[in-house]
Amino acid sequence: MTSSTDWAAKQYMLFENERTRPVRDLLAAVPATAVRVAVDIGCGPGNSTEALAARLPGTTVSGMDSSPDMIEAARKRLPQFQFDVSDIATWDAPGPYDLILANAVLQWVPDHEPLFASLVKKLAPGGSLAVQMPDNLDEPAHRLLREIAADGPWAHKLKGVERTMRYGADWYYGLLKPLCERVDVWRTVYHHPLAGGADAVVEWFKGSALRPFLAELDDREKGVFLARYRDAIAKAYPALADGTVLLPFPRLFIVATR
Repeated sequence: MTSSTDWAAKQYMLFENERTRPVRDLLAAVPATAVRVAVDIGCGPGNSTEALAARLPGTTVSGMDSSPDMIEAARKRLPQFQFDVSDIATWDAPGPYDLILANAVLQWVPDHEPLFASLVKKLAPGGSLAVQMPDNLDEPAHRLLREIAADGPWAHKLKGVERTMRYGADWYYGLLKPLCERVDVWRTVYHHPLAGGADAVVEWFKGSALRPFLAELDDREKGVFLARYRDAIAKAYPALADGTVLLPFPRLFIVATR
């Protein structure tokens, strides 16, 4: 029998290559300085940690995530590294770190102004904070998710579940430049080819954006909710002739060096 732990990790990693490509692009932009101690905050099932270790061999690497499910998967994947269950918002490790990696996680953490400042303080001189966040709240997949959540018998359960906090590149640059020697900010739109049409798009978001919504619903409601979402997705993302959907996915990248 598959546990909820296995489901969460396996669901997220159904599209491992697509989800790991952005963190490789992020790490490639980290300045080529000596990195002795690095930490992957919000490490998930360890795919980003694995990319970090491959990019910086010989570095002391650790990881943390608020989800015991993901930490269990990370420990199985990379038993040679230390992984801990911890919440980024209350993480009190003093550092100093030569690299703090935050891949596709800080969009879930509130209060970015004090949060980013506190992360920079944990950096050693010359150390870098490397961040990648989905920047897709205006995409049809998220807009439809919010609309369906607000228009159904589950509306009272799902009120406030949607992720609405969003800042642009200029906001992060303005926040970090007084604290850092160098700040590099850019935005990339990936176009992921997903075989399987609308069903594949739904499976993708079941590993991320859909999770907090589905967590509030009972089994019957989940079935109805997913059916409505799948039908809406099929209209918003028409398949190509071979059945593939090309899923646009914008992401914001930040490398801030102290």
